[in-house]
Amino acid sequence: MTKAIRIHAHGGPEVMRWEDVPTPEPGPGEALVRHAAVGLNFIDVYFRTGLYKTGLPATLGMEASGTVIAVGPDVTEVAIGDRVAYATAPIGAYSTERVIAANRLVKLPDNIDFNTAAAMMLQGITAQYLLRRTYKVQPGETILVHAAAGGVGLIMCQWAKHLGATVIGVVSTDAKADLARAHGADHVIVGHADLAAEVRRFTGGAMVPVVYDSIGKDTFMASLDSLAPLGMMVSFGNASGPVGAIDVGLLGAKGSLFLTRPGLATYTAKRADLLHAASELFDVVGRGVVNIRVNQTFPLQDAARAHEALEARLTTGSTILLP
Repeated sequence: MTKAIRIHAHGGPEVMRWEDVPTPEPGPGEALVRHAAVGLNFIDVYFRTGLYKTGLPATLGMEASGTVIAVGPDVTEVAIGDRVAYATAPIGAYSTERVIAANRLVKLPDNIDFNTAAAMMLQGITAQYLLRRTYKVQPGETILVHAAAGGVGLIMCQWAKHLGATVIGVVSTDAKADLARAHGADHVIVGHADLAAEVRRFTGGAMVPVVYDSIGKDTFMASLDSLAPLGMMVSFGNASGPVGAIDVGLLGAKGSLFLTRPGLATYTAKRADLLHAASELFDVVGRGVVNIRVNQTFPLQDAARAHEALEARLTTGSTILLP
Protein backbone atom coordinates (compact mmCIF):
# COMPACT_ATOMS: atom_id res chain seq x y z
CA MET A 1 0.00 0.00 0.00
CA THR A 2 0.94 3.63 -0.45
CA LYS A 3 -0.49 6.82 1.04
CA ALA A 4 -2.15 9.65 -0.83
CA ILE A 5 -4.19 12.80 -0.33
CA ARG A 6 -7.49 12.18 -2.11
CA ILE A 7 -10.74 14.08 -2.57
CA HIS A 8 -14.13 12.43 -2.91
CA ALA A 9 -16.01 15.70 -3.51
CA HIS A 10 -15.06 19.19 -4.66
CA GLY A 11 -14.88 21.96 -2.07
CA GLY A 12 -12.59 23.62 0.46
CA PRO A 13 -9.42 22.20 2.01
CA GLU A 14 -11.56 20.11 4.35
CA VAL A 15 -12.42 17.68 1.50
CA MET A 16 -8.82 16.43 1.39
CA ARG A 17 -8.26 13.02 2.99
CA TRP A 18 -5.03 11.13 3.86
CA GLU A 19 -5.78 7.57 2.73
CA ASP A 20 -4.25 4.18 2.00
CA VAL A 21 -4.29 3.28 -1.70
CA PRO A 22 -2.91 0.24 -3.51
CA THR A 23 0.64 0.63 -4.77
CA PRO A 24 0.30 0.88 -8.56
CA GLU A 25 2.18 -1.31 -11.03
CA PRO A 26 3.84 0.37 -14.00
CA GLY A 27 2.48 -0.63 -17.38
CA PRO A 28 4.07 -0.26 -20.82
CA GLY A 29 5.89 3.06 -21.10
CA GLU A 30 5.39 3.84 -17.40
CA ALA A 31 7.62 4.20 -14.34
CA LEU A 32 6.90 3.91 -10.61
CA VAL A 33 8.39 6.84 -8.68
CA ARG A 34 8.89 6.99 -4.90
CA HIS A 35 8.40 10.65 -4.04
CA ALA A 36 10.95 12.59 -2.01
CA ALA A 37 9.11 15.94 -2.24
CA VAL A 38 5.87 17.20 -3.79
CA GLY A 39 5.26 20.70 -5.14
CA LEU A 40 2.32 22.89 -4.14
CA ASN A 41 0.75 25.00 -6.89
CA PHE A 42 -2.40 27.07 -7.30
CA ILE A 43 -3.58 24.71 -10.02
CA ASP A 44 -4.04 22.14 -7.22
CA VAL A 45 -6.67 24.45 -5.72
CA TYR A 46 -8.46 24.67 -9.08
CA PHE A 47 -8.75 20.87 -9.23
CA ARG A 48 -9.83 20.66 -5.58
CA THR A 49 -12.63 23.21 -6.01
CA GLY A 50 -13.81 21.82 -9.32
CA LEU A 51 -12.85 24.87 -11.40
CA TYR A 52 -10.76 22.40 -13.39
CA LYS A 53 -12.68 19.19 -13.94
CA THR A 54 -11.51 15.74 -12.91
CA GLY A 55 -13.13 12.44 -12.03
CA LEU A 56 -13.64 11.50 -8.39
CA PRO A 57 -12.15 10.23 -6.17
CA ALA A 58 -8.96 11.98 -7.22
CA THR A 59 -5.43 12.44 -5.95
CA LEU A 60 -4.31 16.04 -6.34
CA GLY A 61 -0.94 17.41 -7.41
CA MET A 62 1.01 17.86 -10.64
CA GLU A 63 4.63 18.15 -9.53
CA ALA A 64 7.10 16.04 -7.57
CA SER A 65 10.62 14.68 -7.39
CA GLY A 66 11.87 11.28 -6.37
CA THR A 67 13.52 8.04 -7.40
CA VAL A 68 12.44 5.54 -10.05
CA ILE A 69 11.84 2.22 -8.26
CA ALA A 70 10.26 0.18 -11.09
CA VAL A 71 9.66 0.48 -14.82
CA GLY A 72 7.22 -1.16 -17.17
CA PRO A 73 7.91 -2.66 -20.59
CA ASP A 74 9.31 -0.47 -23.37
CA VAL A 75 10.70 2.24 -21.09
CA THR A 76 13.85 3.85 -22.49
CA GLU A 77 13.75 7.34 -20.97
CA VAL A 78 14.64 6.38 -17.37
CA ALA A 79 15.96 3.42 -15.37
CA ILE A 80 15.55 2.11 -11.83
CA GLY A 81 17.54 4.30 -9.46
CA ASP A 82 17.35 7.47 -11.53
CA ARG A 83 16.68 10.74 -9.70
CA VAL A 84 13.80 12.38 -11.54
CA ALA A 85 11.22 15.14 -11.39
CA TYR A 86 8.07 16.04 -13.29
CA ALA A 87 5.43 18.72 -13.63
CA THR A 88 2.62 17.36 -15.73
CA ALA A 89 -0.89 16.01 -15.99
CA PRO A 90 -2.53 13.77 -15.03
CA ILE A 91 -2.84 14.80 -11.41
CA GLY A 92 -1.68 12.39 -8.70
CA ALA A 93 1.48 13.83 -7.12
CA TYR A 94 0.06 14.08 -3.55
CA SER A 95 1.17 10.51 -2.83
CA THR A 96 4.15 8.63 -1.48
CA GLU A 97 4.49 6.64 -4.72
CA ARG A 98 2.87 6.91 -8.12
CA VAL A 99 2.99 5.57 -11.65
CA ILE A 100 3.55 8.10 -14.43
CA ALA A 101 4.41 8.02 -18.13
CA ALA A 102 8.20 7.72 -18.37
CA ASN A 103 8.36 10.25 -21.20
CA ARG A 104 7.08 12.92 -18.76
CA LEU A 105 10.02 12.40 -16.38
CA VAL A 106 13.17 14.50 -16.46
CA LYS A 107 16.43 13.25 -14.98
CA LEU A 108 17.89 15.59 -12.35
CA PRO A 109 21.48 16.80 -12.59
CA ASP A 110 23.65 16.17 -9.54
CA ASN A 111 23.54 19.82 -8.43
CA ILE A 112 19.73 19.92 -8.11
CA ASP A 113 18.40 18.34 -4.88
CA PHE A 114 14.95 16.80 -4.49
CA ASN A 115 13.43 19.68 -2.53
CA THR A 116 14.60 22.27 -5.05
CA ALA A 117 13.37 20.15 -7.94
CA ALA A 118 9.90 19.69 -6.46
CA ALA A 119 9.71 23.41 -5.75
CA MET A 120 10.73 24.57 -9.21
CA MET A 121 9.64 22.22 -11.98
CA LEU A 122 6.12 23.48 -12.63
CA GLN A 123 6.81 27.08 -11.68
CA GLY A 124 10.21 27.18 -13.36
CA ILE A 125 9.13 25.62 -16.64
CA THR A 126 6.14 27.98 -16.60
CA ALA A 127 8.54 30.91 -16.22
CA GLN A 128 10.68 29.52 -19.04
CA TYR A 129 7.92 29.30 -21.62
CA LEU A 130 6.39 32.63 -20.57
CA LEU A 131 9.67 34.55 -20.90
CA ARG A 132 11.28 32.62 -23.76
CA ARG A 133 8.37 31.48 -25.94
CA THR A 134 4.97 33.07 -25.21
CA TYR A 135 6.59 36.51 -25.35
CA LYS A 136 10.32 36.44 -25.89
CA VAL A 137 11.60 39.14 -23.56
CA GLN A 138 14.39 41.27 -25.02
CA PRO A 139 17.11 43.32 -23.30
CA GLY A 140 15.95 46.84 -22.54
CA GLU A 141 12.24 46.02 -22.41
CA THR A 142 10.06 46.76 -19.39
CA ILE A 143 7.65 44.01 -18.35
CA LEU A 144 4.87 43.75 -15.77
CA VAL A 145 4.64 40.66 -13.54
CA HIS A 146 1.68 40.05 -11.22
CA ALA A 147 2.14 38.03 -8.00
CA ALA A 148 5.81 38.94 -8.20
CA ALA A 149 6.56 37.45 -4.76
CA GLY A 150 4.93 34.10 -5.54
CA GLY A 151 6.66 30.99 -6.80
CA VAL A 152 6.44 31.78 -10.51
CA GLY A 153 6.82 35.49 -9.88
CA LEU A 154 10.14 35.29 -8.01
CA ILE A 155 11.59 33.06 -10.71
CA MET A 156 10.35 35.39 -13.46
CA CYS A 157 11.75 38.50 -11.76
CA GLN A 158 15.21 36.96 -11.49
CA TRP A 159 15.22 35.41 -14.95
CA ALA A 160 13.85 38.52 -16.69
CA LYS A 161 16.44 40.68 -14.95
CA HIS A 162 19.15 38.30 -16.20
CA LEU A 163 17.74 38.73 -19.73
CA GLY A 164 18.24 42.48 -19.43
CA ALA A 165 14.65 43.53 -18.82
CA THR A 166 13.33 46.11 -16.38
CA VAL A 167 10.76 44.39 -14.14
CA ILE A 168 7.68 46.01 -12.61
CA GLY A 169 6.27 43.61 -10.00
CA VAL A 170 2.79 43.68 -8.48
CA VAL A 171 2.31 42.30 -4.94
CA SER A 172 -0.30 42.44 -2.18
CA THR A 173 1.77 43.56 0.84
CA ASP A 174 4.79 45.68 1.72
CA ALA A 175 6.65 42.59 2.96
CA LYS A 176 6.12 40.91 -0.40
CA ALA A 177 7.31 44.10 -2.09
CA ASP A 178 10.65 43.80 -0.28
CA LEU A 179 10.93 40.17 -1.35
CA ALA A 180 10.22 41.00 -5.00
CA ARG A 181 12.82 43.78 -4.97
CA ALA A 182 15.39 41.41 -3.48
CA HIS A 183 14.80 39.06 -6.42
CA GLY A 184 15.17 41.49 -9.30
CA ALA A 185 12.06 43.66 -9.44
CA ASP A 186 13.11 47.22 -10.31
CA HIS A 187 9.75 48.76 -9.36
CA VAL A 188 7.02 47.28 -7.18
CA ILE A 189 3.33 48.17 -7.02
CA VAL A 190 1.45 47.16 -3.85
CA GLY A 191 -2.14 46.43 -4.81
CA HIS A 192 -3.60 47.08 -8.24
CA ALA A 193 -6.28 49.78 -7.88
CA ASP A 194 -4.14 52.35 -9.76
CA LEU A 195 -2.10 49.83 -11.72
CA ALA A 196 -2.14 51.59 -15.10
CA ALA A 197 -1.32 54.96 -13.54
CA GLU A 198 1.67 53.49 -11.73
CA VAL A 199 2.88 51.74 -14.88
CA ARG A 200 2.54 55.02 -16.76
CA ARG A 201 4.64 56.74 -14.10
CA PHE A 202 7.37 54.09 -14.12
CA THR A 203 7.57 54.00 -17.94
CA GLY A 204 7.28 57.71 -18.60
CA GLY A 205 3.98 57.10 -20.37
CA ALA A 206 5.27 54.39 -22.72
CA MET A 207 3.47 51.53 -20.89
CA VAL A 208 4.71 47.93 -21.28
CA PRO A 209 4.86 45.50 -24.23
CA VAL A 210 3.75 42.53 -22.11
CA VAL A 211 1.81 41.85 -18.91
CA TYR A 212 2.06 38.46 -17.19
CA ASP A 213 -1.18 38.11 -15.20
CA SER A 214 -1.85 35.08 -12.99
CA ILE A 215 -4.52 36.79 -10.90
CA GLY A 216 -7.41 36.74 -13.37
CA LYS A 217 -10.75 38.45 -12.82
CA ASP A 218 -9.65 41.19 -10.41
CA THR A 219 -6.74 42.47 -12.50
CA PHE A 220 -7.65 41.71 -16.10
CA MET A 221 -8.90 45.15 -17.17
CA ALA A 222 -6.16 47.01 -15.30
CA SER A 223 -3.60 44.78 -17.01
CA LEU A 224 -5.01 45.60 -20.44
CA ASP A 225 -4.82 49.30 -19.58
CA SER A 226 -1.12 48.91 -18.72
CA LEU A 227 -0.15 47.72 -22.19
CA ALA A 228 1.45 49.75 -24.94
CA PRO A 229 -0.17 49.59 -28.40
CA LEU A 230 0.34 46.13 -29.94
CA GLY A 231 1.18 44.82 -26.47
CA MET A 232 0.52 41.25 -25.33
CA MET A 233 -1.72 40.31 -22.42
CA VAL A 234 -0.58 36.93 -21.07
CA SER A 235 -3.33 35.59 -18.81
CA PHE A 236 -1.94 32.43 -17.22
CA GLY A 237 -3.86 32.02 -13.95
CA ASN A 238 -7.12 32.58 -12.08
CA ALA A 239 -6.11 33.25 -8.47
CA SER A 240 -9.01 35.72 -8.04
CA GLY A 241 -11.40 33.75 -10.25
CA PRO A 242 -11.76 33.16 -14.00
CA VAL A 243 -11.86 36.18 -16.29
CA GLY A 244 -15.05 35.09 -18.05
CA ALA A 245 -16.32 36.33 -21.39
CA ILE A 246 -14.79 39.48 -22.85
CA ASP A 247 -15.67 41.73 -25.77
CA VAL A 248 -12.81 41.21 -28.23
CA GLY A 249 -13.48 44.70 -29.54
CA LEU A 250 -11.78 45.95 -26.37
CA LEU A 251 -8.47 44.66 -27.70
CA GLY A 252 -8.79 46.90 -30.73
CA ALA A 253 -10.02 49.89 -28.77
CA LYS A 254 -7.13 49.67 -26.32
CA GLY A 255 -4.40 49.57 -28.94
CA SER A 256 -4.72 46.49 -31.18
CA LEU A 257 -3.63 44.29 -28.29
CA PHE A 258 -2.85 40.59 -28.32
CA LEU A 259 -4.38 38.21 -25.75
CA THR A 260 -3.22 34.69 -24.99
CA ARG A 261 -4.06 32.06 -22.38
CA PRO A 262 -1.05 29.71 -22.41
CA GLY A 263 -0.75 26.43 -20.54
CA LEU A 264 2.18 24.25 -19.57
CA ALA A 265 0.66 21.12 -21.13
CA THR A 266 0.76 22.63 -24.61
CA TYR A 267 4.27 24.00 -24.29
CA THR A 268 5.65 20.66 -23.05
CA ALA A 269 3.51 18.26 -25.12
CA LYS A 270 6.54 17.25 -27.18
CA ARG A 271 9.24 15.57 -25.12
CA ALA A 272 11.91 17.58 -26.92
CA ASP A 273 10.25 20.80 -25.75
CA LEU A 274 9.97 19.47 -22.19
CA LEU A 275 13.65 18.53 -22.10
CA HIS A 276 14.71 21.87 -23.60
CA ALA A 277 12.66 23.85 -21.07
CA ALA A 278 14.01 21.76 -18.17
CA SER A 279 17.56 22.14 -19.47
CA GLU A 280 17.25 25.94 -19.57
CA LEU A 281 15.78 25.91 -16.07
CA PHE A 282 18.50 23.64 -14.67
CA ASP A 283 21.11 25.90 -16.27
CA VAL A 284 19.94 29.18 -14.71
CA VAL A 285 19.37 27.55 -11.31
CA GLY A 286 22.66 25.68 -11.41
CA ARG A 287 24.58 28.87 -12.25
CA GLY A 288 22.87 30.80 -9.47
CA VAL A 289 21.09 33.15 -11.89
CA VAL A 290 17.77 32.03 -10.39
CA ASN A 291 17.52 31.22 -6.69
CA ILE A 292 14.64 28.89 -5.82
CA ARG A 293 13.11 30.00 -2.54
CA VAL A 294 11.48 27.14 -0.61
CA ASN A 295 9.87 29.34 2.02
CA GLN A 296 7.28 26.88 3.38
CA THR A 297 7.25 23.13 3.98
CA PHE A 298 4.38 20.97 5.23
CA PRO A 299 4.05 17.24 5.82
CA LEU A 300 2.19 15.76 2.86
CA GLN A 301 -0.55 14.51 5.19
CA ASP A 302 -1.15 18.17 6.22
CA ALA A 303 -1.73 19.34 2.64
CA ALA A 304 -5.03 20.94 3.69
CA ARG A 305 -3.12 23.41 5.88
CA ALA A 306 -0.86 24.21 2.95
CA HIS A 307 -3.90 24.94 0.77
CA GLU A 308 -5.33 27.24 3.44
CA ALA A 309 -2.07 29.21 3.56
CA LEU A 310 -1.82 29.38 -0.23
CA GLU A 311 -5.37 30.65 -0.70
CA ALA A 312 -4.97 33.22 2.08
CA ARG A 313 -1.86 34.55 0.27
CA LEU A 314 0.24 33.77 3.31
CA THR A 315 2.95 32.03 1.26
CA THR A 316 5.88 33.47 -0.65
CA GLY A 317 8.20 31.76 -3.07
CA SER A 318 7.70 28.01 -3.31
CA THR A 319 6.04 25.53 -0.95
CA ILE A 320 6.72 21.81 -0.84
CA LEU A 321 4.97 18.87 0.80
CA LEU A 322 7.16 16.17 2.33
CA PRO A 323 5.93 12.54 2.32
